[in-house]
Amino acid sequence: MSEFIQVVRDGAVQSIRFNRPKKKNAITGEMYTAISAALIAAEADATIRVHVLFGSGGVFTAGNDLADFMRSGSIMTDSSNITQFLKLVAGLEKPLIAGVDGLAVGVGTTLLMHCDIVYASTGSWFQTPFTALGLVPEAGSSLLGPRIIGHALAFELLVAGGKFSAEKAFMAGLLNAVVPSESLEAETMKAAVKLADLPPEAMKISKLLLKGDAGAVAQRIEDEVALFAERLHSEEAQAAVRAFFQRS
Repeated sequence: MSEFIQVVRDGAVQSIRFNRPKKKNAITGEMYTAISAALIAAEADATIRVHVLFGSGGVFTAGNDLADFMRSGSIMTDSSNITQFLKLVAGLEKPLIAGVDGLAVGVGTTLLMHCDIVYASTGSWFQTPFTALGLVPEAGSSLLGPRIIGHALAFELLVAGGKFSAEKAFMAGLLNAVVPSESLEAETMKAAVKLADLPPEAMKISKLLLKGDAGAVAQRIEDEVALFAERLHSEEAQAAVRAFFQRS
């Protein structure tokens, strides 16, 4: 397990927290492995009925750790820990809830498209700078984004790199509610406990009916991974990433 992922079980709810505040909770390959392990264990445990995601330090996550990406040339492959995590999230049988406080960048935003309920604090914001880095959307967002918020808003968010406030994300349909920062985690856990109290088999079947076949999403994730890896090694992306580090 990673020191930067905190897992807590409270009754029938398992919460997973990005706990790397000094790096704005940027996610490394090791962190993806730890999150996947926690999700797999909870999916197999009948006493756990709901997964919850939180950030820490007033940040949800700044997305993938670019330095970690650049150190590992094979990190975006079909068998990588990132890809396996994304496919796992796309196929979860138990409800997945997120409580977002602060910035949610890159996969911090696209991950929300796999959640069943998302709460965010009033000061949260959402952005995916894929194109600015010479890259492409990931996590199945190129399929799910237009489904959830429509083509125009999905293009603005995933391609043009638009910055969405919590209010705009709510109006677009990406969030269930916007709440004060000080009550975010309590409200998120309240929703989780309410779901956990419902009959689990009926919950599982109902979620599957709403989500539909996860195969199409898994295939889109594979397609995106192949293109993302190709772009990551392109001259255009390399130059954009270098410029990013020089500004940082």
